[in-house]
Amino acid sequence: MIETFRNIFKIHDLRNRILFTVGILALERVGTHIVTPGIDTTVLAEGMRNLSGTLFGLYDLFAGGAFSKAAVFGLGIMPYISASIILQLLGAVVPYIQRLQKEGEEGRKKITQYTRYGTLLISAMQAFGVAVFLESIEVNGVKAVIHPGMGFRLLTMVSMATGTMLIMWLGELIDDRGIGNGISLIIFIGIIARFPSALFEEWIQFTSGNRQLLTELFLIALAFLIVAGVVVLTQATRKIPVQYAKRVVGRKVYGGVNTHFPLRVNTAGVMPIIFAQAIMFVPSTVFTFFPDSEFIQTLNRAFSMESWFYWFVYGILIVFFTYFYTAIALNPVDVADNLKKQGGFIPGVRPGKKTAEYLDNILTRITLPGAIALAVVAIIPYILVKTFRISYSYAQFFGGTGLLIIVGVALDTIQRFESHLYMRHYEGFMKGGRIRGRR
Repeated sequence: MIETFRNIFKIHDLRNRILFTVGILALERVGTHIVTPGIDTTVLAEGMRNLSGTLFGLYDLFAGGAFSKAAVFGLGIMPYISASIILQLLGAVVPYIQRLQKEGEEGRKKITQYTRYGTLLISAMQAFGVAVFLESIEVNGVKAVIHPGMGFRLLTMVSMATGTMLIMWLGELIDDRGIGNGISLIIFIGIIARFPSALFEEWIQFTSGNRQLLTELFLIALAFLIVAGVVVLTQATRKIPVQYAKRVVGRKVYGGVNTHFPLRVNTAGVMPIIFAQAIMFVPSTVFTFFPDSEFIQTLNRAFSMESWFYWFVYGILIVFFTYFYTAIALNPVDVADNLKKQGGFIPGVRPGKKTAEYLDNILTRITLPGAIALAVVAIIPYILVKTFRISYSYAQFFGGTGLLIIVGVALDTIQRFESHLYMRHYEGFMKGGRIRGRR
């Protein structure tokens, strides 16, 4: 492993890309600490103390803690992700977007342009909502916003929308001049930045006698097991054998090779958890506006993160959204058509409609265990919070959205390092210069 890291920095181009990426990520972290003008930071910190367990807490996770500080990067990269998801969903129903998705590089550039426009619009709308929310924060009669009004709202819209566009540009710089996967790395570094404070908080609990040594050792062992399980879930694929017929073009013979088409067990990635979390956090967020209603507070207890009812509904939603997003991300009909156009076929299955039905049947069956595993990984942090009384900021590294993003981005980054080393005949992280599951 040490020799591999030495080899990475021996390659001049790869070393420059890594240093450039680190510099951009450091610059992004600086922006998460620049507070939007016109805010009393002391009152804001007190008012934002109970964000976890609400929709704002989920948003703060993706913003790397910048939302709770009302920073210029407070919206994070979420507006860009929202715009990308909207365009991807529109691609399933709007013929014009479908044509752009099939036009190759030119279509991709057009979709990227529309995504940027959508990001600007969504970020401006969300910034206005954040400004209204900040004006509502009040602690002991003192408001978090020094001079509330339309002027503050416009200033917040300009500051945060500009911050989001700047983050998007930084992500594109990492794609062009860094190691790639810029948007994911920005989210990754924002989540990782919370780990030292969560670990320090757990250390205080241990040294003060609130946590036993055996409990801490069990949690560490459990963390290793969960990470290993998430890696298996992320990399697991079902290989569908594919054969290509021989074609004679002039004097050359093309095709006639045997290969496979990988169907991932977790095709949807982390998106089902994000959708399910967003829906489950809506009731608890709305209930906070009715503190005096006894009926509302009863519902609030049912939707509490420590409630079995919450876990059950949360798991069902994850399974549903896993199937929903898989159907959008991978269309068996398109895969079958592409195989047919390229002269490929699955042995024993007729090309065209029969191939699409065969792929759809396999995808439906392998998605179920993947969806259940995803639901279990998502619920683990809430079980740990209730069982061992650890903080949610520490428990989120044992599962859920944060851990899936960390593992997914880390694996993708390692694969990029592997490809650079493999091209230059260096040994990679794993034996033979390959990691299991890489296509």
